[in-house]
Amino acid sequence: MSRKKRLVVICPGRGSYTKETLGYLKKHRPKIDDFISDIDERRRSRQEITISDLDNAEVFSPGTHTKGENASTLIYACSYADFQSIDLEKNEIVAVTGNSMGWYLALSFAGALDWAGSFDVINTMGSMMKEKIIGGQLIFPLIDGDWKKSAELSDLLKEAILKTRSEGPEFEVYPSIHLGGYAVIGGTPKGLSFLMKALPKIENYPFQLVNHAAFHTPLLTETSARAFEVLSSDIFSKPKLPLIDGQGKIWQPYSTDTEALYQYTLGHQVIATYDFTKAVTVALKEFAPDNLVLLGPGNSLGGSIGQILVENEWESIRSKADFSARQKADPYLISMGL
Repeated sequence: MSRKKRLVVICPGRGSYTKETLGYLKKHRPKIDDFISDIDERRRSRQEITISDLDNAEVFSPGTHTKGENASTLIYACSYADFQSIDLEKNEIVAVTGNSMGWYLALSFAGALDWAGSFDVINTMGSMMKEKIIGGQLIFPLIDGDWKKSAELSDLLKEAILKTRSEGPEFEVYPSIHLGGYAVIGGTPKGLSFLMKALPKIENYPFQLVNHAAFHTPLLTETSARAFEVLSSDIFSKPKLPLIDGQGKIWQPYSTDTEALYQYTLGHQVIATYDFTKAVTVALKEFAPDNLVLLGPGNSLGGSIGQILVENEWESIRSKADFSARQKADPYLISMGL
């Protein structure tokens, strides 16, 4: 009998459902129909658009599909379909992690939240800014064309952030996500506007993410406080699979303090920098998986994960060309959205 492949599962974040992935859920519906129907009913009871209606729409509407209250639960359902399709007779899931909103999905798939608890956390956190989005996010590259870290670009970003902050208290900007070869910066509208002009133009960068708030920054302190009021720690359990968070910390099935997991999820994870680079690096070095598996929809994290592999020179992947060649010959990163 052949050995099972060891997999680390990576859950996507908010921007993964796009016009290219419209209808993604419909393709998987037969195998998770009860799950989808349950979520639709829960959202219908809250006077929210069902995920079926969102996924079955004739055209992708950025104004509708990218809103937090819609995107979060829709992406959750798509990723759930992919997660359920992993053949556990041939594979062993050794750890689960995710990027940004993907942390909530990771909690669900690792078993730290049950079905109802998963919906409550994902839908609630995604709906926190229905009335008004707090700040925003922009993205800027810190690598050259071969995916090697550029000290020059890192220094330029640091200088631009300091210059922006010096303009006054309304010009707040903070590191939001360490995303492989990219920096995601969260801030106030004035802060981001100034920073956009202060940074050099590199192809399409910097650009601001649509309908994204200043996640993982102190600007969401009030959001964090509201989350603690709405969501109880009682819905959190010890995970059934190891979880790797946005600090690179591993939450183990038997030793996890569920109160600490609750505090991290609604506290630090909401208001402090999310280090996706560290999370994946820890996954590689602590679990040595045969493959990384990126859940759909889409492949929005594929490049960033490739850049993390290059940074770690993992399995002799030392450049963008090495990563591309490996993916063609014997993919180390399995992107289910493709």
